[in-house]
Amino acid sequence: MSNHSYEPQNIPPELEAYLVKAGQLLVGKSGKVGILELKLEREPATGKTVIKEQFCRVPLFIQRAIYLEDTLPAMAYIYIISPSGGILQGDRYRTGITLGKNALAHVTTQGATRIYKMESNYGTHMVNIKVDEGGYLEYIPDQIIPFRNSRFYQDVELKVHEKATIIYSEIIVPGRVASGEKFQYDICYIKTIAKNQSGKPRFIDIVKLDPKKEDLTADGILGNFEVLGTIYIVTREQYVKELLNEINEKIKEFEIEGWISGGTSFLPARQGIIVRLLGKTAGDVKNLIFEVVRVARNQIIGAPFSGIRKA
Repeated sequence: MSNHSYEPQNIPPELEAYLVKAGQLLVGKSGKVGILELKLEREPATGKTVIKEQFCRVPLFIQRAIYLEDTLPAMAYIYIISPSGGILQGDRYRTGITLGKNALAHVTTQGATRIYKMESNYGTHMVNIKVDEGGYLEYIPDQIIPFRNSRFYQDVELKVHEKATIIYSEIIVPGRVASGEKFQYDICYIKTIAKNQSGKPRFIDIVKLDPKKEDLTADGILGNFEVLGTIYIVTREQYVKELLNEINEKIKEFEIEGWISGGTSFLPARQGIIVRLLGKTAGDVKNLIFEVVRVARNQIIGAPFSGIRKA
C-alpha cells in the first residue's frame, strides 16, 4: 500500500518538527494504519440508506447499519469503532465516506478519540467525505482527548454537492482532566476544507491548539472555558438565514447558565454556517451540538432528531 493513501500531504511545519522515527514501530507497519472506506446509497426497493461497499483495516471498522428513527426510517446510523482505544505515535488513520444521491445517514464514533502520549513522531487522521446531490449527512463524532505530550493532525476534506447537506462537528477537550492533565499536550491541529461537486473551494478553516507555546486560557482564546466545539453546516442558501437565527437562539439559552459561550457566522457566499462553541465540559458542548443538529434536521429535511444512543 502506497503511503500516499494514508499519509496526509503538506504536513504543517509545526508537526514536521516531531517527525522522528527512532525508537518506535515505523509508520505504515501492521497496526499503525487504520482505514475505513464506506459507500452508502439509497435502496430503491425499500427507500432505506444501505452500505453498498465497505473496506476496513483495523484499528478502524464498523458494524452493520442500524435504523433508529421511526419518523425517518430511511436514515442509516453508522458507528465507527476502534478496538485499539486511541491513536499512538506514528499512527495513520484514514476515513472515507461517500453518500449517494438522496441518501441519508448519521455517522458517529463508539466513543472518544484518545491521542496517547508520544515520545516521537505524531498521529494523523485523514477524513474525506463526499455527499452527492440530494444527500444529507450528519457526522457527529465524540470528543478528541489529547493526552500529555501528544501531537495530532487531522486533515478533513468535505466535497458536498450544492444541492446536498452535511453537518460536521468536532469537540476538543483539554486532556485527561480527572488524571490531572489539562492542556499538557504538544499540539492539536485540525484543517478542514470544503468543496462543491466540481472541486470549487467553499471554505477552509484551521484550528491550531499549541498549549506549550501559547496560553490557551488567555482572553481572546479560550478564556475561562476549556472545551472547544465546532460545527460546519454546508447546505443550500435557502436554509441558511433561518438556521442562523434559530441556532443563535439556542446558544443564548445555553449561555444563560454560564457554561457555554458561542457564536455563528455565514460561510462564504452563504453556502452554510460555522458555529464555534466554548464550554466548561464536553457534555455541555455535546448537548448544544445535538440541539443544533435537531434544528438543522427539522429545517432541512423536516424530521425530528431523538439523539444518539450508545451503550
